[in-house]
Amino acid sequence: MQVAYTGWTWLVNHEDNYKWEFEQFLKEASDLDYDAVENFAFITKYFDNNAEEVSGLLNKYGLELVCLYLHYSDDQETDYQNAVKYIDFMKKTGATYLNLQAVMWSEPPNDRPTDKNAILEYAKLSNRIGKLCEENGMVACFHPHANTAVYRENEIELFLANTDPQLVKLCLDTAHTTLAGMDCVKAFEKYADRIAYVHLKDVDPDPTASPEWPMNRFCPLGYGTVDFKGVYKVLKNAGYDGVLCVELDNPPVCNYKAAMDSRNYIHNVLHL
Repeated sequence: MQVAYTGWTWLVNHEDNYKWEFEQFLKEASDLDYDAVENFAFITKYFDNNAEEVSGLLNKYGLELVCLYLHYSDDQETDYQNAVKYIDFMKKTGATYLNLQAVMWSEPPNDRPTDKNAILEYAKLSNRIGKLCEENGMVACFHPHANTAVYRENEIELFLANTDPQLVKLCLDTAHTTLAGMDCVKAFEKYADRIAYVHLKDVDPDPTASPEWPMNRFCPLGYGTVDFKGVYKVLKNAGYDGVLCVELDNPPVCNYKAAMDSRNYIHNVLHL
């Protein structure tokens, strides 16, 4: 399995300095012995769609860009056309996976009733983009995520039932799965045949922490309650040989420290 880290948390500070921040991310990921990286698809804009420049930086630090991350909007046709552009960029940089995510809300309430129509629309769009990915040798993976229409188990079930398993795979996230109230290991067992990409992060076990924004409970691997050994065992037994991508929205000290702690955990506990 490849061990990767996601870079968007480095690229949130200075609009005129994104290229420097991306290179700094690559330096730090390489220094910590990660095999690969992923990033939100906005990186294409920061580099003016210059895939050659990005590839040069990846080669400089001995890293592979495995995934771009497409956030859906309220305009399906725009989302599809963005997918066309991102897939072209991916082909030029050697990336394989296009992660898809439903529109996320930030205003309360965090928990909302299941929106069946929204889920069916996301499924329809994901099938279209999944077909496009397949035609270009890519893999489309949908990421269930807190504060979106596809998050809880029943919502994941509805989405998967209405997407072609050959075209739309699943990116399952240990932290969002836990936050949604699922048993993380059992969820990975249940969806093993659809999982093509994995996000790893831990969760503070205190359910009363940060009720206004539960995603603040996310933490580096080994600091929380997720049974990563159990998840890893399920993946190995299922024959998974893909990417384990670590991500952390709010590093408690800094990006480097969080990435270091998680990499040490993966090395010492999962022996990767």
